[in-house]
Amino acid sequence: MFAIVDCNNFYASCERLFKPKLRNKPIVVLSNNDGCVIARSNEAKAIGIKMGEPAFKIEPFLANNDVAVFSSNYALYGDISERVMNTISSVFPEIEVYSIDEVFIDLSSYSMFDLSKLCLELRAKVFQWTGIPVSIGIAPTKTLAKVANRIAKKEFSYNGVFFMDDEAKRIIALKQFPVEDVWGIGRKYAIKLQQLNVKNAYDFCKFNENWIRKNMTVMGVRTQKELQGISCIPLEKGISAKKSICTARSFGKNSSNKNIISQAVANYAARCAEKLRKQKGCATYICVFLETNRFRTNDPQYNAYKVIHLPLASNNTPDIIRFALIAFDLIFKPGFLYKKAGVIVSEIIHESQIQLSLFDNEKQEKVKSIMITMDRVNNLMGRDKIRIAKQGFDRKWKLRQEKLSPCYTSRWSDLLTINIGKQCELLKKSLH
Repeated sequence: MFAIVDCNNFYASCERLFKPKLRNKPIVVLSNNDGCVIARSNEAKAIGIKMGEPAFKIEPFLANNDVAVFSSNYALYGDISERVMNTISSVFPEIEVYSIDEVFIDLSSYSMFDLSKLCLELRAKVFQWTGIPVSIGIAPTKTLAKVANRIAKKEFSYNGVFFMDDEAKRIIALKQFPVEDVWGIGRKYAIKLQQLNVKNAYDFCKFNENWIRKNMTVMGVRTQKELQGISCIPLEKGISAKKSICTARSFGKNSSNKNIISQAVANYAARCAEKLRKQKGCATYICVFLETNRFRTNDPQYNAYKVIHLPLASNNTPDIIRFALIAFDLIFKPGFLYKKAGVIVSEIIHESQIQLSLFDNEKQEKVKSIMITMDRVNNLMGRDKIRIAKQGFDRKWKLRQEKLSPCYTSRWSDLLTINIGKQCELLKKSLH
């Protein structure tokens, strides 16, 4: 038996967490550069705000409806997510963190317990300890648990927990569940299935397995079996190392300045190097790309990328930045307004598998020691307290985040403060 815990409107819930006055008020969170709506509270959904809507198109609507608008604050969301996951794992140790706001739980060891009651207690504990509301779906397979979670979230009569514990519940749920929303069925497959009159998840359960195997591979068959109640997707307890890592951002405003863009590329390369060291990996290839804004049709357009094979697989920041800037110099062309740049490191191997030459060992040990120290200081004092000079300091390329909330839980300067004296005076007045 599996359960999936899904944080309700997670980004919006994080923003509301430190602003109680926003309870029952519409909230939206915007994407990078304050571009599009990527998260909505239930109140925002109720007044018709759609996911992915460009913010500039609905500015008057947002103002007229007193909608609280926030820039995406991933430092805050990541920290709150970790607190939610730690709370869940303190109750159920066997978990798989699926995304920033979703976690699967293996309940096979709890068959003698009332699973609905356990999950209701978990839901209450997560809210008490973190302030984040969650919905929980329970079912015999992970795919059915995703279906059950949708019901738990939509049907308020279940108090946020739905247990698909019998065949009747499974059939009713699947008949009401659109095939395009099934976990593991993408948009293209959904279009094909709908053309064959497969409209919902129950239709998919009954559909020809040979056709699914031929057209959707073994993954499609696995999804069908899961919907039939046959568990085929086990819990993944370990975090698998990434095969490639990408850091890419749109600039706060378009730029043709080579120095500004090169600083951005150096910073993206530094982020990739940090992520490599975190998973104890080293990259063999590095790719840098540049893009103009394709929506500005009157501007000249240019998109380019360059891949470089590193002479020695590496995860140290100076090396990654140096080769990223070599690639950048090869593709940069003056006269264009660039909107976005990115760095991708790939062909990642474990750092213990690097094939060193006879003369490299001493140098590599020194660099490794420097990187360990740099990571330790930056983790303790804040990102880029120690940085490579090529990363610069002015950051004219940084994202536009005009509505960014404080990092309440991860930055000392943003900690909430309470004036005790003032609060006591208010309390005295209320008592008299």
